[in-house]
Amino acid sequence: MSAIESLRLHSPALIIAIPLLTAFIIPLLSKIIGPKARNGFVVAVLTGVLALVLLLAHDVITGGTRTYVLGGSTPLLTLPSGYQVPVRIMFVIDAMGVFMGIMCGVIALVAAIYSCMETYEGLYKFYTLLLLVTTGIFGLVFTGDLFNLFVFFEILSIASCGLVAFKIDSPMSMEGGFKYMVISDIGGLSLLVMIGLLYGQYDALNIGMLANRMDYGMIDIIALGLIVTALLMKSGSVPMHMWTPDAYGETPSSVTIMIVGASLSSLYALFRICFTLYGGFIGINVAGWIIVILALISILVGVTMAIPQTDFKRLIGYAAVAEIGFILLGLGAGLASLSGNSVDAYGIKAMEGSIFHIFNDALDIGLLFFVAAVVSYATGQRNLNNLCGLGRKMKYTTFLFIIGLAAVAGLPPMNGFASKFLIYESVFHLNPILAIIGILGSIMMLAIFVKAFSGAFLGPPVPELETYKKVPRSMLFAMSIVVAIIVFFGLFPDLIVDNLAHPAAQALVNHSEYISHAIRIGGV
Repeated sequence: MSAIESLRLHSPALIIAIPLLTAFIIPLLSKIIGPKARNGFVVAVLTGVLALVLLLAHDVITGGTRTYVLGGSTPLLTLPSGYQVPVRIMFVIDAMGVFMGIMCGVIALVAAIYSCMETYEGLYKFYTLLLLVTTGIFGLVFTGDLFNLFVFFEILSIASCGLVAFKIDSPMSMEGGFKYMVISDIGGLSLLVMIGLLYGQYDALNIGMLANRMDYGMIDIIALGLIVTALLMKSGSVPMHMWTPDAYGETPSSVTIMIVGASLSSLYALFRICFTLYGGFIGINVAGWIIVILALISILVGVTMAIPQTDFKRLIGYAAVAEIGFILLGLGAGLASLSGNSVDAYGIKAMEGSIFHIFNDALDIGLLFFVAAVVSYATGQRNLNNLCGLGRKMKYTTFLFIIGLAAVAGLPPMNGFASKFLIYESVFHLNPILAIIGILGSIMMLAIFVKAFSGAFLGPPVPELETYKKVPRSMLFAMSIVVAIIVFFGLFPDLIVDNLAHPAAQALVNHSEYISHAIRIGGV
């Protein structure tokens, strides 16, 4: 077997194992090879992981769902006496899984490049947490059973909490970390109770086995309510959004994009649970409409709360709440149009737009946080009232902010326009009011960021800001990568929709292949 074939065969495990092992050797490497070599090593590792993700994505898109088992070749080899379920780690990766994997690989690499010039004390701990967040996201989107979903959810939550509270000398950072910890603990507990209910009812943890056995009784409905609540809470949806401005605002800016990615990965779990486990439940349409209502409220609350903000990062944090609303709007429309195991054409389009917007949201909001961090680094200011005339001294950063502004507001030809247009067009056929509210939210988003741009980047320079720190090239390079992807996605949206978003939506709706693979490796 050639090296490439071996990498292809074991890519699901390697994608998770490499960042996990690297996370624990980084402290030692920092002392042996020094900080610069360590930073380069982390970037090289995440570049290799992204290459493995792309290799896996090619296999899944061209060859169908992939399965991988860590354990015995047959369930009985790892079956303790008296138990009816094999104890193994199982990965089931379909088109939706690799879509999220590509997103995670890209944002992790960008975050590592951006972080090369960070000067936090104990930066090796910073990289360890970054790699653990990456591991948690990959594990969450690849796992084929609910217990390991909980395990990776906890890895992701603990590492993310460490990043949010990384600046231990800042009271606001500690407050943001505490809020994130509480939300994550409540979400994790809800997920664990849901798993316990389903395991007690069906004697199974494998997602495919559960989907095959479910009769959608009262216990199953309670479990659905628990998991939907937990995942909406973790994603930052209204009314459980109170943690997002503090967490996003106080996280080291180089990895805020990873905390956003962590929130978006919980939406993957929501997609997976709703469509794969509960796709045959007749009441899932009601759940879809509930999600639609929460999506609309999230959009309106997010943009409304962003209006009075003067802190640059808190403003973007509230905008992130509104962006979560757009994703949930497409998800809810897809669930509302679900009938049996089929979704009408506009429901599929809504799901494609929602799935595409997951990636776009990570890029657009991540870019805006990067710009806010660069402004803070160069001027020492985050308060928009104390910023003016930055465009004269920071021309490249100004241009990058304009790109991010246009993308997050959904202006053509940026990526946000393509995904939001799919959502608007689809939900209009469900109910025109949904599309109107969505468009109104985008208009308000545009107004908010135009005001921020005008106040911070236009006008005469503030005398107190005559001295600017030079922005490191690694930061500008990382932002340039994000901008290049944003523009590419905006100019060629069909490539992304046809080759990634559409297969992902079809994999969720027509989940029989996922279930059959999961059952087969589950040993039933």
